[in-house]
Amino acid sequence: MTYALRRKETLNGEQLSAMLAENPSRAAQAILSAAKARFVDAQALLGQILLDGTGIQKDPALAVVWFKIAAKNGHVMAHNMLGRCYEQGWGCEVDWAKAARYYQKASEAGLDWGLYNVANLLATGRGVTVDQVQALECYRKAAHMGHAKSMNLLGRYLEEGRYCEADIPTAHEWYKRSAEAGDFRGQFSYATVLAEQNLIPDALTWLGYALMGGNLNFLRVSRQHLLYATHSEIRAMAFSYHQRAAELGNESDRSAYALIQSHAKAGAS
Repeated sequence: MTYALRRKETLNGEQLSAMLAENPSRAAQAILSAAKARFVDAQALLGQILLDGTGIQKDPALAVVWFKIAAKNGHVMAHNMLGRCYEQGWGCEVDWAKAARYYQKASEAGLDWGLYNVANLLATGRGVTVDQVQALECYRKAAHMGHAKSMNLLGRYLEEGRYCEADIPTAHEWYKRSAEAGDFRGQFSYATVLAEQNLIPDALTWLGYALMGGNLNFLRVSRQHLLYATHSEIRAMAFSYHQRAAELGNESDRSAYALIQSHAKAGAS
């Protein structure tokens, strides 16, 4: 089984990614020169590599400066990345209201990531008034544009009938599409559906993909859900999720892994 690589919230194209992988410093210098020569894409890319510290000294505050320059010159993803910076406090103070304004500009320009990010703020009331109906509409638009994370969230709204009429079959289809597009949360959602349908081998495959791609917060939540799964083979995946979280996380994650190891040994004795 294969699935498409998820489209990341990044400004790196394939050629640039290859160039940065081969010679990061040289690529960074080329981007810097092009940015100073007022090439808008290069200005946005310079912000990205400054934010990541790829081929150049990491400088989130300077990244914000270059994102603002690119955004002023009409670069849509630069607006979105400014939203990310103000939402997360990368190179600036956290300011959810500013983040919302930048995301809104990106979404109005038709960027799927802008739609997704503004939807997240609308759903949680950060920087804007809570508006679940509008959040759902933004997720829906982004999902239809092929945005994997939005597909999973649209499925969640449809499955739960939140601010819309419940539609379980369509929800499951969106989970599948999200999984195939490479979102680890979508993969976990789809695996849950498959497990409920007693398609355990397929469910385990998608849980494996989610395990490989999932971040620490996802792993921490998912490992607990897996512990209470009906099927023993699905429950066994909790061990792998605990192990991966221990590799990525802190002492509490390692303690949780040690505890599940001790329970497994006790059960085997």
